[in-house]
Amino acid sequence: MSVEQSPEHEPSEITYAEHYHPARPRSLRHRARVKSPVPRRSVTQDGEPTGTNPAYVSWLLSQSMLADANEIARQFSGSGTMWQNPFANPGPRQAVETASVWFTAYPLSLITRPDESFLAALADEDLWKAFSDIGIEGVHTGPVKRAGGITGWRTTPSVDGHFDRMSTEIDPAFGTEAEFRAMCGMATWHGGTIIDDIVPGHTGKGADFRLAEMKYGDYPGIYHMVEIEPEDWNLLPEVPPGRDSVNLDAATEERLEKSGYIIGRLQRVIFFAEGVKETNWSATAPVVGVDGVQRRWVYLHYFKDGQPSVNWLDPSFAGMRLVIGDALHSLADLGSGALRLDANGFLGVEKSTEGLPAWSEGHPLSQAANHLIGSMVRKLGGFTFQELNLTIDDIKQTSEAGADLSYDFVNRPAYHHALATGDSEFLRLTLRTSLDLGVDPAALVHALQNHDELTYELLHWSTGHRDDLYPFRGAPTPGEEIAEAVRADLVAALTGPEHPYNLIFTTNGIACTTTSAIAAILGVPRLDGIDDAVRARIMRAHLLLAMFNALQPGVFALSGWDLCGILTLPPSEVTALLDHGDTRWINRGAHDLMGADPGATRSLAGMPRGRSLYGTLPEQLADETSFARQLQAILAVRRRYGIATSEQIDVPDVSHRGTLVLVHRLAEAGTLHVGVLNFANEDVTATVRSEHLLPGSVVTDMFTDREVGVVDDLLGFTIDLEPHQGHSLLVTAPPPEEVRP
Repeated sequence: MSVEQSPEHEPSEITYAEHYHPARPRSLRHRARVKSPVPRRSVTQDGEPTGTNPAYVSWLLSQSMLADANEIARQFSGSGTMWQNPFANPGPRQAVETASVWFTAYPLSLITRPDESFLAALADEDLWKAFSDIGIEGVHTGPVKRAGGITGWRTTPSVDGHFDRMSTEIDPAFGTEAEFRAMCGMATWHGGTIIDDIVPGHTGKGADFRLAEMKYGDYPGIYHMVEIEPEDWNLLPEVPPGRDSVNLDAATEERLEKSGYIIGRLQRVIFFAEGVKETNWSATAPVVGVDGVQRRWVYLHYFKDGQPSVNWLDPSFAGMRLVIGDALHSLADLGSGALRLDANGFLGVEKSTEGLPAWSEGHPLSQAANHLIGSMVRKLGGFTFQELNLTIDDIKQTSEAGADLSYDFVNRPAYHHALATGDSEFLRLTLRTSLDLGVDPAALVHALQNHDELTYELLHWSTGHRDDLYPFRGAPTPGEEIAEAVRADLVAALTGPEHPYNLIFTTNGIACTTTSAIAAILGVPRLDGIDDAVRARIMRAHLLLAMFNALQPGVFALSGWDLCGILTLPPSEVTALLDHGDTRWINRGAHDLMGADPGATRSLAGMPRGRSLYGTLPEQLADETSFARQLQAILAVRRRYGIATSEQIDVPDVSHRGTLVLVHRLAEAGTLHVGVLNFANEDVTATVRSEHLLPGSVVTDMFTDREVGVVDDLLGFTIDLEPHQGHSLLVTAPPPEEVRP
């Protein structure tokens, strides 16, 4: 009896959903590493919301971050898993190897399918296929846990873009914990990593703060808060009706300092506003404690009054326990692989000599706390990065014991300045100064646009080294004058009547998108007048900036505003959001990465849709000339030659002021990467010279594998560049016997 042969089976491409089926091997299945997730208890709301009502206290405890921290910490104590990873020293290159290209999301601005949550959209398999095609390996979600406060039985909204966290639970506005875990699993399946946030500097006025006000257990130890004796309540201002606290004026701050309650004024008042925030201290209204005693407190807040500061050196160590527990939850329960540390430069405060402000910035306790956080995350196999604007010296110092990576606020305004002026002098100065001070570019996150403004604080030059002299525009120039000149150049090039679509943001920078900044630099008077020819010029300059950030050691980060080429919103579309002076809302237009809802005019959170110059990712990936496809080519070169983990060894002088040359030593012996970028809006024949180039070395275009030159006896070669064009070149040394002395 013969058996008819069946046709040969054609294997189908397995989907994530198929592979995620429980039948697959456990080693391939994403799962939380805790024995059991943090329980989410529903407690009945019954009676008056006061400290003497056990039902109210239980309701608060069910939402407490410290309670969750205690629960999750017990699952790791005594476990061998806590000793499997090195943790003492930051590992920037290991972090870069884990995920060297990041997509930085902004929950409020992502357009999703109707009724689809932000987290569900980021767990979409087609999105991760697109990310993988382009070369994106990590996603930074931004803060997605519950934020804001609690008043009585009701919750109040966030006062600072969800950076006033009050719970370890995912905010339902963004999705569910199950969707977060699914997103982490999808990232793992595609070889990627999810980067979450913790906020070690403060919380919101949630359950933990309300329990602290009631003097429940260890809770007052979480915060920099001081109980004021009733006989001294006359020193405190009255709290207006409808408020739970009031900011202290400078006179009251001084009286309380002299009375021995608080340490008084700090080095600066962030978000200073007369009559709103004149000091960093606020007084609570009378609060009934769990013991029935009525109390008033004065508490510290570096930022807004809804963001009470965490005390990292209270004898209870309750604040430290809360923050570490939040990190454990994100990494081991939800499944993220890395964390951003927000507001992590303000973790120590100490009284100074009489008459001087308290020591609140650059305090050793901040460094120690960051070391503890970074070490705990590394113990769990993750990594951290800090998004804090620092001087180059401080970046160097914090990189020795704190976060694994730091955001590159040094070169970010400098590369915009190079494009705005057609002169790379200041950019070369920032790059060289970083190298001279020992900052490894591989320890930095080099980014295009994120949710914030284009910052031009230039702290290294305007504060820490304001009086130091640097070569600039033909003469030794003080750092402070350089900073003023650069800021003036950026303001003139990007804002004003000629470019009304970009706006100044307080004293920090300019509210703009990458594409709207380039439009201003190119002299575009109106965004609605951009045609295909201007769009092509904007894209060309945009790709140049991408090459600068991507073709050097470290992480390269970009956002949906970059991927889709989103322009700024007309101020008239976000009038209510601009009322408080925060102009950054114009650069946060909603965008639809995947064409999820072509007819949507707003995101689920209500942000108006911004105009896209490049289109959705599916549209771009179908067009070989698109921004995404050309970015894909840049990232393929970055990956093929290991540029992300190379060593930056030279930023040489240039033959044309608009060009920039970067020299990197690659892992393969005898090979160098040379990036040549033209920030000028004109054709340039650039002469590239560096003492690291050997005569006779062959110069090859990394994109085409075509030989384009040979290093001459003067240690150089020439290359032609079109306006706003970049080249990525492989320089291969000749065999030793052929090297000419």
